[in-house]
Amino acid sequence: MNAIDGLSLGFSHAFSLGNLGWALLGCFLGTAVGVLPGIGPALTIALLLPITYQVSATGAFILFCGVFYGAMYGGSTTSILLNTPGESGSIITALEGAKMARNGRAGPALATSAVGSFVAGVVGTLGIAFLGPVVVDFALVLGPAEYFSLMLLCFVTVSAVLGGSPLRGLTSLFFGLSLGLVGIDLQTGQPRMTFGLPELFDGVNVVLVAVALFAVAEALHMAWNHVDGKVQVLPVGRLWLSRTDLKRSFWPWIRGAGLGFPFGVMPAGGTEMPTMLSYYAEKKLVAPEYAHEFGTTGAIEGVAGPEAANNAAAAGILVPMLTLGLPTSATAAIMLSAFQSYGIQPGPLLFQTQADLVWTLIASLFIANVMLVVLNLPLVGLWVKILKIPTPQLYAGILVFATIGTYGISNSVTDLLLLYGIGIIGMFMRRFDFPVAPVIIGMILGPMAEQALRQAMTISEGDWTTFVTRPGSLIILILAALALFGPRLYALATRRRRTAATASVDS
Repeated sequence: MNAIDGLSLGFSHAFSLGNLGWALLGCFLGTAVGVLPGIGPALTIALLLPITYQVSATGAFILFCGVFYGAMYGGSTTSILLNTPGESGSIITALEGAKMARNGRAGPALATSAVGSFVAGVVGTLGIAFLGPVVVDFALVLGPAEYFSLMLLCFVTVSAVLGGSPLRGLTSLFFGLSLGLVGIDLQTGQPRMTFGLPELFDGVNVVLVAVALFAVAEALHMAWNHVDGKVQVLPVGRLWLSRTDLKRSFWPWIRGAGLGFPFGVMPAGGTEMPTMLSYYAEKKLVAPEYAHEFGTTGAIEGVAGPEAANNAAAAGILVPMLTLGLPTSATAAIMLSAFQSYGIQPGPLLFQTQADLVWTLIASLFIANVMLVVLNLPLVGLWVKILKIPTPQLYAGILVFATIGTYGISNSVTDLLLLYGIGIIGMFMRRFDFPVAPVIIGMILGPMAEQALRQAMTISEGDWTTFVTRPGSLIILILAALALFGPRLYALATRRRRTAATASVDS
């Protein structure tokens, strides 16, 4: 099925009343959690997982993607009005957006952010629709050896990029891999790391771990830091873009969207790098008469470009998840666990076996982008009021929902003990700057990597060289090695050059 036929099929289902309702609910919730500092889409989807098991798979994923897109929109509100980025991708938006707000131009900053997010969302969703089938055709020629190497690349890049250091990222990854080993080995039938507990024979529930790390750990971490929840919100003013503002924002929107999407598609490309590159590009390309606004009163180009890059990169994250089954962010990892909870395995065959679901989901993303523009601008006063919810009450409510939702999955006290045990570990991980996303990614991809490894060894009759004699696998392994050791070798070479330069100056 080509992209045009797929989108026609998707829109025919997406415009049903039920699916429109799920998209609207997801957009509303996503914007709300994007506005609240520290409450991101990963935490929200983790909380929603236990209570959406009775919902159809299509409705649930439309809801989750609405939350994901909405959080990207809402994150700019705190960056501009509070100078407090709720997501890493909104850090660059705060540089100029907060300065515009302090100089009485919060309205235009919010407006260019919302419209830029819409433009980028449409570009990114078009990319998913037309690039997805191409990636699927490529993925269908990969064998078990290539898939194992691809997962190794994902492990390395995610751990290196998401961690404060590669060591911290890899430590979190191995914790996740250990959790993924718990349960009955499907090949030998032997229990692994179950400690004799029958409740662990089926393994540790991924949803439970996601809720523990993103909800319980965050709430306990906030309680540890004694956050009082008092905020000072700058006035919004008039929400409008003058003709000059529109002219200054148009090309930054286009450039930001074009720059952000490829980074989202790449394993662990993330949103930080494209937003930063977009900011510096706009700073270089700004008209001379407006150059003085950067870093002083706030330049609208410095909000429009990075915000478009942020949302386009977020859309790109869905490409490897849907086509290859590889999550490259915390939110994508939790969404992948949701697919698995419905008995659906994302990957090259998803576009064939679940065509209705995939194309309805993609069509709903277009609809969600329109909904988000309508929700963001007129309701900005409501989002500002949400910012005034006291943090202790907010996180206490999160703990209650997390506990009820987890117990509702299996009615098991063991699961509650695991929830708070892993949650406490997650609290210490946040305290000492260990990333939690690699835990979920390792837990999900670990068993898949093990299966691919066993299949590759069976096909090659136990010959380990199959991973380097197959050209595709070798190229991917070289990329993984470069991702792991390249930054360290570059830093070492830079340090030596500086030492040599200093020595020559002293002599």
